[in-house]
Amino acid sequence: MKILDFGSVNIDHVYNVPHMIRPGETLSSSAVNDFAGGKGANQSVALAKAGAEVWFSGKVGEDGQWLLEKLNNNGVNTDLVSKYDGPTGHTIIQLTPEGENSIILFGGGNQSMEEEEIYKTFNHFDKDDYLVLQNEINHMPLILETAHKKGMKICLNPAPFDQSINNWPLEYVDILIVNELEAEGLAAESGSFEEVLKALTGKFKDTEIIMTVGESGSYYGKNEETIHVPITKTRAVDTTAAGDTFLGYYLASRINGFEVKESMERASKASSITVSRLGAMDSIPLLSEIET
Repeated sequence: MKILDFGSVNIDHVYNVPHMIRPGETLSSSAVNDFAGGKGANQSVALAKAGAEVWFSGKVGEDGQWLLEKLNNNGVNTDLVSKYDGPTGHTIIQLTPEGENSIILFGGGNQSMEEEEIYKTFNHFDKDDYLVLQNEINHMPLILETAHKKGMKICLNPAPFDQSINNWPLEYVDILIVNELEAEGLAAESGSFEEVLKALTGKFKDTEIIMTVGESGSYYGKNEETIHVPITKTRAVDTTAAGDTFLGYYLASRINGFEVKESMERASKASSITVSRLGAMDSIPLLSEIET
């Protein structure tokens, strides 16, 4: 069983600032660092570090070769990555001393996928293989439809959220992983976490739904079944890849035979380690770190 993560890879330019910049303000940064990121690449590394066999497919420019080397060094297969004559996707991230962040995203190669490249990628996968998706690449409805026709199991993290996602063929999704804002957007309803989760499970029958809710932990819902797991407490210094880590460790744990609650607990522990470190991809822990 193989996992295809069809998604984004970015160069993250991280600026340490005393507070989020305000309109019209000029603010000095105490430090700047470049990190490997992108939700697709981050989730691929989390899956690989959690013990899964994962292929990453995306698109980079000449400035992104070092990102592929980093993915390879973390156990991710990058043979299906496309190259093009243009800039790799990148972000500008403001990071405060409290670990809060604000992100400007430029799509670059992530928004330049071509239909033929998509079909070519799927030739390497079969029925019951897994597809992991986010919302940082183009042609998302086509990718969902192609995976469904092949009989792959689809895990979707609809981030960053926008209303166009509600027009995708979401009935093909087997596992839906959202934060509270994404959950409200998909459910078209606000309220308590339990109320939003109930609205989602009612809308997406037979779909496994994981809703991460920050300091309140995470919720699982499928039809009438619900589970809540508290957060694993830690001192946060950078929350950039917390959700990506959670997804990777949750899905890898489920594939490796762990029950839902234990998979959520393992994912929570892994995320708590991630937020205690600077960076995105580099902050994701190894499997041995959560098992000790």
